[in-house]
Amino acid sequence: MKIRKGDKIKVLAGKDKGREGVVSRVIPKEGRIIVDRINVARKHQKPTNQTSQGGIIDKDMPFSASNVQIVCAKCGPTRVGYKFSDAGVKSRVCKKCGGDL
Repeated sequence: MKIRKGDKIKVLAGKDKGREGVVSRVIPKEGRIIVDRINVARKHQKPTNQTSQGGIIDKDMPFSASNVQIVCAKCGPTRVGYKFSDAGVKSRVCKKCGGDL
C-alpha cells in the first residue's frame, strides 16, 4: 500500500467526498484505512467493566484505500511514485512536482 499512518489524504468517493483528514490506522491485508472524523458511524455500546456507561457512540469506520489520494504540501492531491537515492534508499515522491512525501 502506498498510504501510511500519518499521511494527509483527500476522499475521492463516498459520503465524505471532498473532505481531508489524517490517516490514523492502515489495514494492508484488507486494503482499508481509518481516517480521523471521516466515515463516522453511530454504534450502540454496552456497558462493560472498562466503560461503566453504555450508550450511543461515534466510531471511525474503515473504508477502501482506493477512494483516497495523498495530499502533497505543494501541489495538492496527487498520485504516489517511488525513487531510489544514490545510497539505495527508497522514498515516496509526488507524481506532479517530484517532491518528497
